[in-house]
Amino acid sequence: MKSFVSGDRTLSVLTGVALTLAAGESVSIRGESGSGKSTLLHVLAGLDSPDQGELWWAGKPDTGAVKRGKFLGMVFQSFYLIPELTALDNVIMAARMLGGVGAKEKSRAKLLLERVGLGERLDHVPAKLSGGERQRVAVARALMNRPQLILADEPTGNLDETTGNAVIGLLLDLCQETGTALVLVTHNLGHAAKTDRKLVMKRGALEEISPVVVRKTL
Repeated sequence: MKSFVSGDRTLSVLTGVALTLAAGESVSIRGESGSGKSTLLHVLAGLDSPDQGELWWAGKPDTGAVKRGKFLGMVFQSFYLIPELTALDNVIMAARMLGGVGAKEKSRAKLLLERVGLGERLDHVPAKLSGGERQRVAVARALMNRPQLILADEPTGNLDETTGNAVIGLLLDLCQETGTALVLVTHNLGHAAKTDRKLVMKRGALEEISPVVVRKTL
């Protein structure tokens, strides 16, 4: 559960969310603006604490920011790349935050950027990249530390439809290749349809959408 105080009012945002993910599973979460989707991601990421309940990863309770950085990666709508750093250095930064960076980490960063189609943009700063290219850098950065989970909060919100579809396809493909679980918050029905499970946030709780079964008649 999670509530916020606004003046003399207490606003209940999450009223009883239970979410379990399997390794490599992709889950989409849709819902109206203000329904609590981003708040849920912040709690899952450890950026905010629940008023009640616990957060467990790989069968163990959350044990702090350092281990959290090894366990998960995040992709945001606004990219959050460091303007002064090249694409390569932005990806390497994820590893630098957990310790030293050597030849192994630099090689992995290059391979990830090549995998997302930016092998020839390694030395470009964000201002020299398109919106779609910036988000590809963000996806590579999220995968840098080999996380078990990626949280993606409206990652295509600043992209056109074609570019957004390409980024979602890439993100899903990479998560499948690496066995990384994915929680995708999105308003896009098409993007949500590509995940293994589809959830909707309503009144602070998650509801699972049952698959539609089409029956042919003779």
